[in-house]
Amino acid sequence: MERRGVKEDLVSQIVKGFFSKMKRTSLEADLMTPESNDDVGSVGKVKLKKELGLLEGVAIILGIIFGSGIFISPKGVIQEVGSVGFSLLVWVACGLLSTVGALCYAELGTTVPKSGGDYAYIHEAFGPLPSFLFLWAANFIFIPTTNAIMGLTFASYVIQPFFPNCLLPDAAVRIIAALTICFLTFVNCYDVRVTTKMQDVFMFGKVAALVIIIIAGLTYLFLGNSTYFEGIFEGSTSDPGKIAVSFYSGIFSYAGWNYLNFMTEELKNPYQNLPRAIYISLPLVTVIYALANVAYLAVLTPNEMIASNAIAVTFGDKVLGWMSWIMPLFVAVSAFGGLSVHIMTSSRLCFVGARQGQLPSMLSLINVRHMTPAPSLVFLNILSLIMLCTSDIYVLITYSSFVESFFIALSVGGMMWMRYSRPSLPRPIKVSIALPVIFVIVCIFLLVLPCYVRPFEVAMGVIITLTGIPFYFFGILWKNKPQWFEERLGLVTRCVQKLFLAAKED
Repeated sequence: MERRGVKEDLVSQIVKGFFSKMKRTSLEADLMTPESNDDVGSVGKVKLKKELGLLEGVAIILGIIFGSGIFISPKGVIQEVGSVGFSLLVWVACGLLSTVGALCYAELGTTVPKSGGDYAYIHEAFGPLPSFLFLWAANFIFIPTTNAIMGLTFASYVIQPFFPNCLLPDAAVRIIAALTICFLTFVNCYDVRVTTKMQDVFMFGKVAALVIIIIAGLTYLFLGNSTYFEGIFEGSTSDPGKIAVSFYSGIFSYAGWNYLNFMTEELKNPYQNLPRAIYISLPLVTVIYALANVAYLAVLTPNEMIASNAIAVTFGDKVLGWMSWIMPLFVAVSAFGGLSVHIMTSSRLCFVGARQGQLPSMLSLINVRHMTPAPSLVFLNILSLIMLCTSDIYVLITYSSFVESFFIALSVGGMMWMRYSRPSLPRPIKVSIALPVIFVIVCIFLLVLPCYVRPFEVAMGVIITLTGIPFYFFGILWKNKPQWFEERLGLVTRCVQKLFLAAKED
C-alpha cells in the first residue's frame, strides 16, 4: 500500500507539473513520463517507440493489401475491360507494377529512413511546396477515402446475410461504417501493440478467406466447369481510357505496399526489415490475387460479377452450400483488420507533416500515457466520416487512386532526381535505374488516359490538390501573422494538449 501511494503521488506531481508548464509555454511541453508503472524511477522521452519487427512489418503490408480490395475490385476491373482473359492480365500487371514500385520504395526507405513515406521522400527531393501538396491531398483525399471504402466494405458484408435478396439499406451501411472507423481509431489511440497483435490475428483470417475462395474455385474448375474460360478474350475493350480505369481498381487492391514506409522510425532495424518485408509480401500477394480471380471467374459469369455488390458472398452462395455463411464472416474480418492497420499507418503521415511544421503543431502531439499520435488519429477519423457522405465505392476508388498515383510517381521520380543531384547519398539498397523509369512511364499512362473517361473525378482530385497552394502560402510562408491569430491558435493547441494529455515529441 505504501508503494502504491508513492506511485500515485509521483503521477500526481508529474501531471500537475505538465499542465502548469503548458500554461507558461503553449507549445513547448517537454514532459518526461514513466515508461512503466512497475518502475517508479524509470523515466523516458515522449517519442514513438521501435516496436515493430519483421513479422509485424509483413503483417502490416499484408494487412493493408488484404483488406477490402480483392473482395470488391474484381467487379470494377471486369466491367471496364469486358472479358475474362483481359481481366486476369490486368490483375497480374497490377501485381508486377506494385512489385516494381515496392522495390523502388525499398531504396527510398533506406536512403531516407524517416517516417512519413512519400511525404519525406518528396520533401527531400523537391522541397516544401510539393511535399505540402502531397500532405494536403493525402489527408483530404486518399487517406480518408480509403478508410471510408474499407468501412463501407466491412459494413456491407456484415449486414449482407440479413438482406440476401434485397438491396442493402444505405443508411445502415453508412452508420455501421462510421461506428467501425470510430472504434478502430480509439483502439489505435490506446496502444500500438494492441493494434499490431490484433493485426497478426486478423491476417490469418484474411488469408483463410482467400484460401477458401481459391480452393473452392479451382476445385469447381477442375471438375470440368470451364465454360467461362472459353473464348476468354471475347468482348475485350480497346479503349485506352477504360483500360487505365480498370488498372485503378486493380491497383487499389494492391494499395498498401508503400505504407510500412510511413512507420520507418517505429521499425526495428529498418535497413534490413523494410526491404525483407516488401520482398516477402508482394510476390505472395500477386500469386494469391491471380488465383483468387481465376476462382471467381471459374464460378461466376462477368455479368454476375458486375451485378453483385458482394462478390465473395455471391461466390460462396454458389459453391459452398450450407457453409456459405463463412464468406461474409471472413471478408468482414479482412476488411476490419485492413481498416485498423490503415488507420494506424496513415496517421503517422499526418503526425510527421505536423512535426515538420507543414500542418498545425497540435497534430504533432503524442499522448504521454500510450505514446500514440492521438490528435492525428482523431483528425483523420473526422475526415473519414465526412467521406461517408457517398456510399458509391467505385467513385471513391477512382477519386482517390488518381491523386495517389500522381504522388507515388512523383516520389519515384524524386528517387531518380536524387541519384543525379546527390550521388554521394548513402544507399544501402540500390535498384536498377530501369525499374523507376518503367514505373514512372506506366504511372503517366494511368494519369493521362482516364481524363476523358472519368473527367469529374479526375477534375475534383486536381482541384482539391491545388487548393492546398493558398493554404501553403498562408500557413507556412507567411511568418508574421496577426497576434490575435497566434493567440487563438495557441489556445486551441492548449485545449488539444489537455484533451488528449499530449505533449510534443522530445
